[in-house]
Amino acid sequence: MYKKDGSGKRIPVETMNKDTVDAILSRNGINLENKFGYDYVFAANMCKADYFGSSITDERHLALFIKDYVDDPDGYPELPFTRFFADTIGKGLPINWEDMI
Repeated sequence: MYKKDGSGKRIPVETMNKDTVDAILSRNGINLENKFGYDYVFAANMCKADYFGSSITDERHLALFIKDYVDDPDGYPELPFTRFFADTIGKGLPINWEDMI
């Protein structure tokens, strides 16, 4: 995932693994109702790359964003994965599913 710096240049953002995201949620007393696979980890990394340091200013708000995104009552199970997959299609990035199995 990438973030744009002040000049508009894309810079890579260090991604968080499942253990890191679990620790953030735990430290902030957040329990997810729709915790399926790695969906919430995608949501955390999307938030970190796109919103952290702007509208999401600290770890507590990052944890709350993850909760809001994953447990959105208007959403559906595995919404974050659907978003990720749609993004790869939109960007023309093929996924070699055989490598994932």
